[in-house]
Amino acid sequence: MTFEALHNDMVKAMKARDKARKDVISTLIADVKKAAIDAGRREDIPEELVDQVILKSKKTAQEQLNTCPDERADLKAEYQYAYDVICEYAPKMMSDDEIRGFLTANYVNVLATKNKDQIMKAIMPALKGKADGKAINAIVVEMSKSWRSRL
Repeated sequence: MTFEALHNDMVKAMKARDKARKDVISTLIADVKKAAIDAGRREDIPEELVDQVILKSKKTAQEQLNTCPDERADLKAEYQYAYDVICEYAPKMMSDDEIRGFLTANYVNVLATKNKDQIMKAIMPALKGKADGKAINAIVVEMSKSWRSRL
Protein backbone atom coordinates (compact mmCIF):
# COMPACT_ATOMS: atom_id res chain seq x y z
CA MET A 1 0.00 0.00 0.00
CA THR A 2 1.40 3.36 -0.96
CA PHE A 3 1.08 6.39 1.26
CA GLU A 4 -0.53 8.30 -1.61
CA ALA A 5 -3.23 5.64 -2.05
CA LEU A 6 -3.98 5.78 1.66
CA HIS A 7 -4.24 9.56 1.50
CA ASN A 8 -6.48 9.40 -1.59
CA ASP A 9 -8.81 6.97 0.20
CA MET A 10 -9.05 9.39 3.13
CA VAL A 11 -10.05 12.16 0.72
CA LYS A 12 -12.69 9.87 -0.82
CA ALA A 13 -14.09 9.13 2.64
CA MET A 14 -14.21 12.84 3.39
CA LYS A 15 -16.07 13.55 0.16
CA ALA A 16 -18.51 10.72 0.91
CA ARG A 17 -19.00 12.19 4.41
CA ASP A 18 -18.05 8.85 5.97
CA LYS A 19 -16.63 10.21 9.22
CA ALA A 20 -15.93 6.85 10.85
CA ARG A 21 -13.91 5.58 7.87
CA LYS A 22 -12.09 8.89 7.53
CA ASP A 23 -11.12 8.77 11.21
CA VAL A 24 -9.65 5.27 10.91
CA ILE A 25 -7.71 6.13 7.74
CA SER A 26 -6.45 9.43 9.13
CA THR A 27 -5.18 7.59 12.22
CA LEU A 28 -3.30 5.20 9.92
CA ILE A 29 -1.85 8.17 8.03
CA ALA A 30 -0.73 9.82 11.26
CA ASP A 31 0.92 6.58 12.40
CA VAL A 32 2.68 6.21 9.05
CA LYS A 33 3.94 9.80 9.17
CA LYS A 34 5.26 9.30 12.70
CA ALA A 35 7.04 6.09 11.71
CA ALA A 36 8.49 7.81 8.63
CA ILE A 37 9.84 10.67 10.71
CA ASP A 38 11.32 8.20 13.20
CA ALA A 39 12.97 6.36 10.29
CA GLY A 40 14.26 9.62 8.80
CA ARG A 41 12.16 9.22 5.65
CA ARG A 42 9.88 12.24 5.87
CA GLU A 43 9.44 12.81 2.14
CA ASP A 44 9.59 9.54 0.19
CA ILE A 45 7.74 7.01 2.37
CA PRO A 46 8.41 3.43 1.20
CA GLU A 47 5.58 0.91 0.83
CA GLU A 48 7.31 -1.45 3.26
CA LEU A 49 7.07 1.13 6.03
CA VAL A 50 3.38 1.75 5.29
CA ASP A 51 2.72 -2.00 5.38
CA GLN A 52 4.58 -2.39 8.68
CA VAL A 53 2.53 0.38 10.28
CA ILE A 54 -0.74 -1.07 8.95
CA LEU A 55 0.13 -4.53 10.31
CA LYS A 56 0.98 -3.03 13.70
CA SER A 57 -2.31 -1.10 13.70
CA LYS A 58 -4.17 -4.27 12.73
CA LYS A 59 -2.64 -6.12 15.66
CA THR A 60 -3.54 -3.28 18.03
CA ALA A 61 -7.11 -3.15 16.73
CA GLN A 62 -7.43 -6.94 17.16
CA GLU A 63 -6.22 -6.65 20.77
CA GLN A 64 -8.74 -3.86 21.44
CA LEU A 65 -11.50 -5.99 19.99
CA ASN A 66 -10.50 -9.04 22.03
CA THR A 67 -10.21 -7.17 25.34
CA CYS A 68 -13.39 -5.13 24.99
CA PRO A 69 -16.06 -6.32 27.44
CA ASP A 70 -19.17 -7.84 25.88
CA GLU A 71 -21.39 -5.43 27.82
CA ARG A 72 -19.97 -2.55 25.77
CA ALA A 73 -21.64 -3.43 22.46
CA ASP A 74 -21.30 0.14 21.15
CA LEU A 75 -17.57 0.22 21.79
CA LYS A 76 -17.13 -3.31 20.45
CA ALA A 77 -18.92 -2.31 17.22
CA GLU A 78 -16.63 0.72 16.88
CA TYR A 79 -13.52 -1.46 17.36
CA GLN A 80 -14.85 -4.02 14.88
CA TYR A 81 -15.42 -1.32 12.27
CA ALA A 82 -11.90 0.04 12.75
CA TYR A 83 -10.45 -3.47 12.51
CA ASP A 84 -12.40 -4.18 9.31
CA VAL A 85 -11.20 -0.96 7.67
CA ILE A 86 -7.57 -1.63 8.65
CA CYS A 87 -7.85 -5.18 7.27
CA GLU A 88 -8.79 -3.71 3.88
CA TYR A 89 -5.38 -2.02 3.75
CA ALA A 90 -3.29 -4.76 5.37
CA PRO A 91 -1.00 -6.65 3.01
CA LYS A 92 -2.02 -10.20 2.17
CA MET A 93 -0.12 -12.68 4.30
CA MET A 94 1.44 -15.83 2.90
CA SER A 95 -0.43 -19.08 3.48
CA ASP A 96 1.18 -22.02 5.26
CA ASP A 97 1.78 -23.78 1.95
CA GLU A 98 3.40 -20.67 0.48
CA ILE A 99 5.68 -20.40 3.52
CA ARG A 100 6.67 -24.08 3.21
CA GLY A 101 7.41 -23.61 -0.49
CA PHE A 102 9.45 -20.47 0.14
CA LEU A 103 11.50 -22.15 2.87
CA THR A 104 12.07 -25.26 0.79
CA ALA A 105 13.13 -23.25 -2.25
CA ASN A 106 15.39 -20.76 -0.47
CA TYR A 107 16.55 -22.14 2.87
CA VAL A 108 17.12 -25.90 2.48
CA ASN A 109 20.71 -25.64 3.76
CA VAL A 110 19.66 -23.67 6.83
CA LEU A 111 16.76 -26.04 7.56
CA ALA A 112 19.17 -28.96 7.40
CA THR A 113 21.09 -27.54 10.38
CA LYS A 114 18.03 -28.24 12.56
CA ASN A 115 19.04 -25.29 14.74
CA LYS A 116 15.74 -23.41 15.18
CA ASP A 117 17.37 -20.17 16.36
CA GLN A 118 19.72 -20.11 13.38
CA ILE A 119 16.86 -20.92 11.01
CA MET A 120 14.60 -18.18 12.39
CA LYS A 121 17.46 -15.66 12.30
CA ALA A 122 18.05 -16.42 8.63
CA ILE A 123 14.45 -16.44 7.39
CA MET A 124 12.68 -13.75 9.43
CA PRO A 125 14.20 -10.78 7.59
CA ALA A 126 13.01 -12.24 4.28
CA LEU A 127 9.48 -12.94 5.52
CA LYS A 128 8.94 -9.94 7.78
CA GLY A 129 5.60 -8.36 6.93
CA LYS A 130 4.78 -11.12 4.46
CA ALA A 131 3.85 -13.90 6.86
CA ASP A 132 2.72 -14.26 10.44
CA GLY A 133 5.63 -14.95 12.80
CA LYS A 134 3.71 -17.58 14.76
CA ALA A 135 2.88 -19.45 11.56
CA ILE A 136 6.52 -19.29 10.45
CA ASN A 137 7.66 -20.61 13.82
CA ALA A 138 5.21 -23.53 13.73
CA ILE A 139 6.23 -24.44 10.18
CA VAL A 140 9.94 -24.27 11.03
CA VAL A 141 9.38 -26.62 13.99
CA GLU A 142 7.38 -28.98 11.78
CA MET A 143 9.95 -28.92 8.98
CA SER A 144 12.85 -29.40 11.40
CA LYS A 145 11.17 -32.51 12.80
CA SER A 146 10.64 -33.88 9.30
CA TRP A 147 14.31 -33.24 8.48
CA ARG A 148 15.36 -35.11 11.62
CA SER A 149 13.31 -38.14 10.62
CA ARG A 150 14.98 -38.18 7.18
CA LEU A 151 18.46 -38.39 8.68
